[in-house]
Order: sequence, then structure tokens, then C-alpha cells
Amino acid sequence: MKIQILFGVLFAVLLCAAPAEAAMKLESSEHWVRVEFDALPQTAAEVAPCQTPEETAALTVAALVRFTEDQEAGIAMLNVLRGPRPLSPQEIQLLKDQLLKDRNYVARSHFNGATPDNNYTPIEPYSVTVADSVHSYDQENYATLYIRSGGADSPRPITLRKKPSTGEWFLWNHVGLLPGIRVPASQDPWK
Repeated sequence: MKIQILFGVLFAVLLCAAPAEAAMKLESSEHWVRVEFDALPQTAAEVAPCQTPEETAALTVAALVRFTEDQEAGIAMLNVLRGPRPLSPQEIQLLKDQLLKDRNYVARSHFNGATPDNNYTPIEPYSVTVADSVHSYDQENYATLYIRSGGADSPRPITLRKKPSTGEWFLWNHVGLLPGIRVPASQDPWK
């Protein structure tokens, strides 16, 4: 997957594993990285663990959104991002419980611009802001990062694990992205 990294006015193009349709751009500051998608990936062939944990975290959000549209495609994407540790049947059931039925907006809420007032409709191009903290890298080869949800008061954690032999970052734990958030305006009986 091609990735453009934006640091001020410096641009670089990198390969993030296998070829893919959806290119990503990154913009960063000291404690956050904004990952922008030219197009959201739709298949497992369009995602791969990347050389930075922020990119893999952003791809996880895209895979969760894809799960709400097509469960099999979303599971396949998440399994690629998880590497040698595919989703268990219990984890798949948790995804169904937390993201399907009348809660498919939970995954979309992690895109920038998605709020309860606009029924969690992200601004385009789609982007995810991933932040770190002073303790994000306390454990060697692990990173706990944070992604804001437009329907929650505090950022949600996601944990990634680095494979030292390849330098790739894999999804380790995404459960923090699944808890309930404020309902969209279209489902709020008080609006």
C-alpha cells in the first residue's frame, strides 16, 4: 500500500507491505498522527501491517467499518492486521454484539468529523487521528495508542505489537474501540 507521510511541507512515499488500492497520507505533531485515506480499503488484499503503529491503528478503524458493511470482508481484513493471531469465535461474536444491528455507527465514530449531531458521518477524505501518551511505549515492542471517538468524552485505547524481525506493527487489542457511545441524532428520542 502506498503511503504519503506529511511532516510540515516534507513529503515522502513509502510502501506499507503489499500493493493496495487505498493510499494513506500521514500528518503528525509531537504526540499525534493524522492518517488520511484516499479511499477506504474494502478487502484483505488492501491492508497489511505497517512500519508504524499509527498506520496499523488507522487501518483497524477502516477494517471495523468494513465489518459493519460486510462481516466476512471485515474479519478477513482484521485477521491480516492481527498477523499470526486471527480472531477467535468469541472475538467475532463481540464484534457482532458491539458493531452490528443499531450500533453500526460505533466504528464510524472514530473518523474525524463524525459526531452524534451529523449521525456519525465523517468528513471526506476519511481520516483518523492517533495519539500517544507518555506511557504508550512502556513495554518493549508494544504500543498503546489512543483514537478519539466523536461520541465519547475521552480517546479510546488500541494496542499494537511490533514484530522485531520485520519491523511491522500488528493489531494486538482493539476492544477499547468497541464500547458504547452517544447515539446519533437520528436515534435520539430527545432530539
